[in-house]
Amino acid sequence: MSLELTDITLTYPDGDSRLTALDEVSLTVPAGTTTAVVGPSGSGKSSLLAVAATLVRPDRGRVVLDGRDTAGLSRAELAALRRQRIGIVFQQANLLPSLTAEEQLRAMAHLDGRPARAARERAAELLGAVGLAHRAHRRPHQLSGGERQRVNIARALMNDPAVLLVDEPTSALDQERGAAVMALLTSLTRQRGTATVLVTHDASHLAAADQVAEVRDGRLTLPQPVPAGGPPPGR
Repeated sequence: MSLELTDITLTYPDGDSRLTALDEVSLTVPAGTTTAVVGPSGSGKSSLLAVAATLVRPDRGRVVLDGRDTAGLSRAELAALRRQRIGIVFQQANLLPSLTAEEQLRAMAHLDGRPARAARERAAELLGAVGLAHRAHRRPHQLSGGERQRVNIARALMNDPAVLLVDEPTSALDQERGAAVMALLTSLTRQRGTATVLVTHDASHLAAADQVAEVRDGRLTLPQPVPAGGPPPGR
């Protein structure tokens, strides 16, 4: 399982002209690895995630997900692909207030038509993997910020995605809880073989990634391995 973006160009209307959000961006994320994406606000990071999630079709270029070229897929096929093969961890957990942690996960399986028993077993497995087995029947207001984000991560993994896309998962957390969430994400990525793309502004988390790519003015630099002693200078 992997994610490949090749020569992606994405533009948006801007008055009488068009604004370039991504300019011939190429990125390969192998299965079982985490790529951290950094860059200033407005640089194109969110556009990169949207293209990788197949939520936005690029003007040019190819998105290949788990060996499948998405270019010729219909809207219905793309929706099914997102539901079955792409997990998204939003900046805010966005949990449904009336559902317990377990029910948040089971709702994802229900959307995909999975049997109820299999959904319960999968939810229990994932809540155990993120250290929340004992909080399975708590609702969001009964969970801490870090616990809600862990439910968010478990929910994104519910349908066994090939690709995991993560948008600023630690922005609402303190340093200790943020580091714990990062460690959890990278550990689950290795264990479950997902190709994970993680957008972050926090340079202290870059050492947990397998490679770091920088987006600036719609251009993406070649991914750089993170040295053992920490992130490269200037990150």
